[in-house]
Amino acid sequence: MAVLRSLLFVPGNQSKMLEKAMGSRPDALVPDLEDSVPIDEKVNAREVTASYLPQLAEAGPLVIPRVNALDTGLTEADLTAVVGPHIYGVSVGKIYTPQDVLTISGMIDKLEAKAGLPVGQTQLVLWIETAMAIVHCYDICACSPRLVAVAFGAEDLTHDMGIARTTDDSEVALPRGLMCVAARAADVLALDTPYFAFRDADGLKQNAMASKKIGFKGKFAIHPAQLETLNETFSPSPAEIDHAKAVVAAYEEAERAGRGSTSLHGVVVDVPVVKRARALLELADAMR
Repeated sequence: MAVLRSLLFVPGNQSKMLEKAMGSRPDALVPDLEDSVPIDEKVNAREVTASYLPQLAEAGPLVIPRVNALDTGLTEADLTAVVGPHIYGVSVGKIYTPQDVLTISGMIDKLEAKAGLPVGQTQLVLWIETAMAIVHCYDICACSPRLVAVAFGAEDLTHDMGIARTTDDSEVALPRGLMCVAARAADVLALDTPYFAFRDADGLKQNAMASKKIGFKGKFAIHPAQLETLNETFSPSPAEIDHAKAVVAAYEEAERAGRGSTSLHGVVVDVPVVKRARALLELADAMR
């Protein structure tokens, strides 16, 4: 599974911003054809993004353009412009049901075949940002082998619910948690909504740490200055790695003595604890 700690949005109609983004180091670049592009610029964004895809692919990060949602009528034209050998996958806004995913996957099947690509190569990162999507979340996550991640859209969800958006995220605590559980059950990544106060580095760190604690594996960025914090937050820290190694060592010593559990610094170490430690070490190795 891909490592997606940080995903940088770049307006797809802004050539200068796309060029600048190539010097940044997110895990994924996300040329955006959706919310960051005015309606009158949609066609231009499609054309500009398509022209930059070869250069973006050479820059290093995965390239995952975000296309407009099915209910806009723009999805198929967007996909036609971006599906090809230069992208890792596509992100699609406002998924409501599993049928939406199957419809989108069917469009991509045809485009891959036309481009001479293996059918199924293009991955999906889908936005969960309505009440209906939350209700159908596990089925959405589990309905297509293309799906690598789901993204939580707090702004659109609060709009759909008719509730105020606040800085402490309390109003979206339940749907955030439900999405993380559904994503884990389906073995896909859960990615968090952007933090819009891009000049508030401390606020971003606190927000990202809170996301990590409930199961998010990465977060979207709206400014390159956010990337270092996100990459650091969603990577195992040196202290976490050292502790995990100590846990594994203590447990393996107990196993050799015929015991199924032990303790470390006064805390019980048993099978679930060592599994968690080993998973963290595997993740750290994957990020090297």
